[in-house]
Amino acid sequence: MTGPRSWVTLVAEEERYRPLYARLLGLRFVNPGGVLCFVFFEGAVALAALLALAELVSWWSVLVLPAMVAVMVKINDVVAAQVVRSAALVPDQERDRFRHQMEPVVGTARVGWIWHSVPGVVVSSDPPERPGKTASAAARELPSTGVPSAER
Repeated sequence: MTGPRSWVTLVAEEERYRPLYARLLGLRFVNPGGVLCFVFFEGAVALAALLALAELVSWWSVLVLPAMVAVMVKINDVVAAQVVRSAALVPDQERDRFRHQMEPVVGTARVGWIWHSVPGVVVSSDPPERPGKTASAAARELPSTGVPSAER
């Protein structure tokens, strides 16, 4: 590593065409476009002015809010730099393990029925009973759990 400029991600020719906001903050890893830079700066000024006109904040917020947004953008750039540096230190074998795509498993799972979850309901996998025949064991009344059944 030759210093902090060794991690620069943009070519010098492309640096010239970056928005002024990104160049003034010295952003190296976060590369906001023109519209986003407009929202960051002019949007923060407009929001602070509206809040000041509504007398919700003092007029100092017109200066402070855009500065705080710029600080947050710069912190985001510093965090992105740390993530890139730490990812570069991971060995290739570990990197392949992290990038291994997990394939979904499709199937069915048996789920045990919780008898107390639906009081008074009898669950049966048997076909419906014909009139005149006796009820099967699964369709009989549930064991007494203190909950009144539908037949009582």
